[in-house]
Amino acid sequence: MKLVSYLHDGREGWGAVQGDRITALAERTGCADLASFLGSAEFGRRDQLVADARDQLALADVQLLPVIPRPEKIVCAVRNYMDHHQEVLAAGMQRELSAEPPIFLRVWRSQVAHGQAIIRPRVSESLDWEGELAVVIGKAGRDIPEDRAYEHVAGYSIYNDASVREWQFHAKQIASGKNFEGTGAFGPWLVTADEIEPGQPLKLATRLNGEVVQDSHTGHMIFSTARLIAYASTIFTLVPGDVIVTGTPAGVGWSRKPPRFMKPGDVVEVEIERIGILRNPIEAQG
Repeated sequence: MKLVSYLHDGREGWGAVQGDRITALAERTGCADLASFLGSAEFGRRDQLVADARDQLALADVQLLPVIPRPEKIVCAVRNYMDHHQEVLAAGMQRELSAEPPIFLRVWRSQVAHGQAIIRPRVSESLDWEGELAVVIGKAGRDIPEDRAYEHVAGYSIYNDASVREWQFHAKQIASGKNFEGTGAFGPWLVTADEIEPGQPLKLATRLNGEVVQDSHTGHMIFSTARLIAYASTIFTLVPGDVIVTGTPAGVGWSRKPPRFMKPGDVVEVEIERIGILRNPIEAQG
């Protein structure tokens, strides 16, 4: 099942996508937002809820929001593909492989939805793409064992963890280059976990103006989704709607010679097998 968050007639809602229609489910379930639904008993009844519902909207008539508009935590993995780690080394950045998953946090105000513009901030021209698999938590937990991690996954989506590169390198901590408003694209929807086998390698491609710039699959991750969940849950309690962004493969613009970055007027797409396509134009900060 595909689940989305959206804006319609000035009001936020959420529902299930079926073809070009959305079945609205907020009032039927009593869950004000999608994150609440993922953590509720109603989530297990989602197929029946959709079958019984009659309140539908045309997908073209809504403005999509980030899948989870205001997650408590967006936990992002760094250098989690070996080929990306190697291209970082080749570009002259000396970083050793970590024994534990290196992570940072994004803030929810940095997010944009499918179809919404990613914003290049006025202080930089080095806005880079990073196509990534996003994992959305549905069951709360702390100290989650790795072999039980997938029990806590509600579903999967796509993230473009766009980076403002020179701000990322201001210090050893990279968060300043990862949290500019309007740079983290998240969508178009969540595909529920029952649609994808746990740990199944998924093809991932990023295209800039139709040109493939990243071409890989999630089986190349250094730390698996289960490992990332277990590690993050050791630090803090994961709650429904939390997002784990699992890292990007090789092909980022910063590592090219010469470097290549996204500019206003460009269109960037991230496609992940069995999930869909996340598409965003690039605009300059007003």
